Amino acid sequence: MTDLGKLLGGLLGGNADGSGGNLLAMLLSTLGGGQGAAGGLAALLHQLTQGGLGPQAQSWVGTGANHPVTGPELAAALPDRELDALAEQSGLSPDQVARHLAAQLPAAVDQLTPTGELPTPATLDELFATQS
Repeated sequence: MTDLGKLLGGLLGGNADGSGGNLLAMLLSTLGGGQGAAGGLAALLHQLTQGGLGPQAQSWVGTGANHPVTGPELAAALPDRELDALAEQSGLSPDQVARHLAAQLPAAVDQLTPTGELPTPATLDELFATQS
């Protein structure tokens, strides 16, 4: 399994205790509307930029070092309704969802954008389909 496969498997398969569910897949699906995971990734990066996390988000897409983000920063940048929906679906609190996503998003986005560009919708949807 590739590093990306392992990463997505971990993100999509939940946490070690099994409580996390498919947080990244759920978030991308929700934010993407009917556009699939790729639309969700673009929407997520836009939302983070609008929420003041543009430098962090761009560092994950770019080819340089990834800047970290904290759970509270992520929670402030994302709409409450998104975190609340993820919390309800996963059985975690909104704060826990934000912390889990903050820990995983830099590496996930970095792995999904190895050339510094967003993947095509078909490529990203295929990756998520093989991991779910």
